[in-house]
Amino acid sequence: MKILFLTDNFPPEVNAPATRTFDHCKYWVGLGHDVTVVTCVPNFPQGKVYAGYKNRLYSKENIEGIKVIRVWSYIAENKGFAKRSLDQLSFAFSSFFAGLFLGKFDYIIATSPQFFTSWSGYMLSKFKRTPWLFEVRDMWPEGIIFLDRESKIYKILEKIELALYRDASKIITVTESFKDSIIKRATVPRDKIKTIYNGSNNSLFKAREKDQKILKKFNLEGKFIVGYAGTLGISHSLEFIVNQLAFIKEKDIHFVFIGDGAVKSNMLSLLKRLNLTNITMIDPVKKEDMPTYLSIFDIGLVPLKKEDAYLKVIPSKVFELASMRKPILLGVDGEIRKIVTSYGAGEYFEPENGEEFLNKLNYLYKNRDSLDSYSSGLIKLSNNFDRETLATKMIDFIGNQK
Repeated sequence: MKILFLTDNFPPEVNAPATRTFDHCKYWVGLGHDVTVVTCVPNFPQGKVYAGYKNRLYSKENIEGIKVIRVWSYIAENKGFAKRSLDQLSFAFSSFFAGLFLGKFDYIIATSPQFFTSWSGYMLSKFKRTPWLFEVRDMWPEGIIFLDRESKIYKILEKIELALYRDASKIITVTESFKDSIIKRATVPRDKIKTIYNGSNNSLFKAREKDQKILKKFNLEGKFIVGYAGTLGISHSLEFIVNQLAFIKEKDIHFVFIGDGAVKSNMLSLLKRLNLTNITMIDPVKKEDMPTYLSIFDIGLVPLKKEDAYLKVIPSKVFELASMRKPILLGVDGEIRKIVTSYGAGEYFEPENGEEFLNKLNYLYKNRDSLDSYSSGLIKLSNNFDRETLATKMIDFIGNQK
């Protein structure tokens, strides 16, 4: 099968959409499928073109058998509504025009969370008379938490959203909550939509001993490390977390944040103002190096803001932590809370509830010598959400013509 995949994020970017798309496409190529990805030059989240790349109109490369077409887009940092929208809209236009000249395909896939990418998929499906699949990684415009639900722009965007669901030949969601919402609001048939959860590349992320070189490099020997790895974005409630660190009395509890994003400068200003010494900020690392860095964690932190829109979200970092056998300190309610607690893979605290956060952190710290009690649940969780298995389910769904 020949597949055209439209995505705003792709390696060497290391955020969740880029990683999921790359892993899926790589597995499909291994199964004998012909996969072409149209994306932009890597720049997420800083809005700066990565070394070795230029923001050209059109360039080609091959990454592990995947044909990668990079097109020009307006590049902006991952913050601010207007510039981000222009960034995403420009990619939609560029990817559409590039796709017109790429020959015939059996299927077109357009993936969010960048909503405008689906517009490109929709238009290409009409011009090329090819079925298209909408992979829904985020609910738009619902995910724009600062947008008034009663405003005219919200209602217009929602009408476009529902029309795209109805037009797509098939829909993939990353949560059952997304699936139920789409079926209810867009009245699409249930057999047109399937949930393929996020997962972990279990051949890359495996349990291992703490990396002593990294511990020594950052002066973290003997520390009880609470780690966060990923985008330091506005949705992740990280400023709330930093504020809580001033109330931690145990001197050997230490927080490590790996990544970059819109709130990093605010976090740095906050830790300086609070005179915090129990936090280390580490710049983003390559995906292939991430397991080595995750190895130094005693527990993994997964927070989000307390917003109804996030009740349907399942952060992919949960699955990577599970593969690394790191108990999860979860500050996200909804579907992911049910998954983590049902597997016994960690502890939950109410999002942005300082007292609950500190209580659950203190509980894990006091029981630090028996964290292995979470191992069986973490093993089951990682095995059931192995990305290769999930990629196979997705390609089977695409190929099923019923």
